[in-house]
Amino acid sequence: MNASMSDKRERLESILRTAPVVAVVTIDDADAAVALARALCAGGIVAIEVTLRTPLALAAIRAIADAVPQAAVGAGTVLSAADFAAAAAAGAKFAVSPGATDGLLAAAASSALPWLPGVATAGEAMALAERGYAVQKFFPAQAAGGVEYLRSLAGPLPHIRFCPTGGIGAQNAPEYLRLPNVVCVGGSWLTPAALVLAEDWKAVTALARAAAALRG
Repeated sequence: MNASMSDKRERLESILRTAPVVAVVTIDDADAAVALARALCAGGIVAIEVTLRTPLALAAIRAIADAVPQAAVGAGTVLSAADFAAAAAAGAKFAVSPGATDGLLAAAASSALPWLPGVATAGEAMALAERGYAVQKFFPAQAAGGVEYLRSLAGPLPHIRFCPTGGIGAQNAPEYLRLPNVVCVGGSWLTPAALVLAEDWKAVTALARAAAALRG
């Protein structure tokens, strides 16, 4: 692993270890992005993955990066080299993908932005680990085998750590977090659409605080 890859891995792990949960958010209103990020940070959740699923996602990342320095804002649903470049330009501190492609591998290698690539099988995990990506997103976690599947990977692949995402909520997150190969989980339950629409930031902070207390 070269120095650049080592540095990116250290930065990614540092972000993922800030709390047991990475907040996965889809933002339809860029004006609410800063308030949302502040509410999450107030509850102890500073790693925020803004999915690139709406036209306003990059503007939201830029706004959070500029106005909420305590947040570690990342870009999720990064599907192409162009997405990767746009996320970095917007001020994202990390990028997340549901899977890995040759194009994304090339983009990640040439970028200073840490990357959390997605896997769903042991073979995919091994292939990415060979490339130096020993911290990976397990997605879609529940549909791909859940806790039992990840537990079965811990023995033969002890050097790989996962951030399982997909189908995880407050009820089953502790099961994942008890696994030795799970560094954190990703979840959207901290920012329900109804609370965001109502701008009920106190309720979002309460959910974030509960999530931050899930481990330790």
